[in-house]
Amino acid sequence: METQIPQPVFQQAASFHYAGFWRRFLAYIIDQMVMGVLGIFIVIPFLAMMGIGLWNEEFDPSVGFLIWLIGAYLTMILTVIIGEWLYYALMESMKGATLGKMALGIKVTDIQGNRISFGRATGRYFGKILSGLTLSIGYIMAAFTQQKQALHDILARCLVIVKD
Repeated sequence: METQIPQPVFQQAASFHYAGFWRRFLAYIIDQMVMGVLGIFIVIPFLAMMGIGLWNEEFDPSVGFLIWLIGAYLTMILTVIIGEWLYYALMESMKGATLGKMALGIKVTDIQGNRISFGRATGRYFGKILSGLTLSIGYIMAAFTQQKQALHDILARCLVIVKD
């Protein structure tokens, strides 16, 4: 009796149309404009609060005031960073794309083309720090890699593809 050895079954790799560098760059510009508009709602109240404090008759530029000023500034910066992280991570994990990517018809997926998790979107967002620290070469890599991946996409094992 002849025993047949089962042959391994290879899944056909999905074929994607990868979003190129310029389309991704334009989506980034749109997203930064959105973040700028949203950032105004954080910065304007902060500046108003500072202005009220400075025009007070009893203004005393003491060490305590300077420490408060630095603390308020760092709080504002931290709020902006957290807001931007949540914007990118939530939009990419829940909708598959940020507003800029939606406007240009592209989305972020995992390597198989599935929606990414919040954790993966978070890793991708913070991976952008490395993409920027390399004199932005990590971003420019998207123009030259086979799957049009930037450094943060490679680290998070993500693709940016054109929607069907």
